[in-house]
Amino acid sequence: MRQAAYRLPHFYFRLARLKAIFESPHYGQMTRVSRALSISCLAFGFWFSPSLLVAQDAKPSPSGASAGVSEEKAIALAEQGHCKEEVPSLKRILGGQGSAELRKKAGIVGLRCAMKMDSTDAALDFLRLLNHQFPQDPDVLFVLVHAYSDLSSRVAQNLASTAPRSLPAHKLNAEALEVQGKWDEAQREYEEMIAKEPDAPSLHYLLGRLLLSRPQPDANSVQRAKEEFQKELQIDPRNAGAEYILGEMARQDSQLEEAILHFSRAAKLDSGFGDAFMGWGFCLVTLKRYEEAVPPLQAAVRLQQGNPSAHYNLAVALSRTGQKEEADKEFAIHRRLAQKPPPTEGTAQ
Repeated sequence: MRQAAYRLPHFYFRLARLKAIFESPHYGQMTRVSRALSISCLAFGFWFSPSLLVAQDAKPSPSGASAGVSEEKAIALAEQGHCKEEVPSLKRILGGQGSAELRKKAGIVGLRCAMKMDSTDAALDFLRLLNHQFPQDPDVLFVLVHAYSDLSSRVAQNLASTAPRSLPAHKLNAEALEVQGKWDEAQREYEEMIAKEPDAPSLHYLLGRLLLSRPQPDANSVQRAKEEFQKELQIDPRNAGAEYILGEMARQDSQLEEAILHFSRAAKLDSGFGDAFMGWGFCLVTLKRYEEAVPPLQAAVRLQQGNPSAHYNLAVALSRTGQKEEADKEFAIHRRLAQKPPPTEGTAQ
């Protein structure tokens, strides 16, 4: 099997490559799982550190401080550390009719307060309102990234402390090792899990994904990954991700009939899996089975409207089946998206 760069769809198995520096005086006292799961907190959680949110010498809020104060005063008090007293006011301001800047500031300060207070419910309320009112505001989006990351890290730490030997904890540990690029350690973690629970769903899939995620996987790793995906499907026949990767591996080996089987199964298992529809349609176009290619490519275009390759391959299929007007529309969309004539990587002519 020749080596290839496998394109892994984001929704299923693309891991962010995060490089974090783990420096803690308590590092040696932590369990192996806790160490790995704490990295995301070190990388992102600083944003919600109390030392960055409030003055450490903030004095308690005077009794009834929220009563009758202006909206600006409520925000100022919260910024000074009077979070518990002012969170209700901040929610009211965010949901009110004030200026956009005032509402945004109240929401951001309120979210920071909720995180400082470790109030998940309040934090989720602020997240929902901020996302609804300012869906494209860069300041808000920046805040949301860190808030969601910090919430995730807190749950991960809770899992590590309450059930450090559980399968989910070990899965998170393996993923954290992947994030650090510690491929051998992550592989051993998955293999140890499989040795203990060989029929547990997702483990063979995760190991296969890891083997292909390594920088420049060799032929043995690629073959081992293929075997792991096949084992996964024996355990969980509804794993659309495993079907898709087997399809992509077959496509890159020019085994198009086999690829079609895997891509079509993945698409049928998950009707929102645009990459699977794209791979399915692409292989049919390559085999000049244009009429069969039209439906999956139409689904790919619907699911991935900004994908120029999907529009191009659909245009080819439509033109070869006599649907010239529709084909011309798709060619025009492709040109607009690609800003130059085809082909692009992964398309057929």
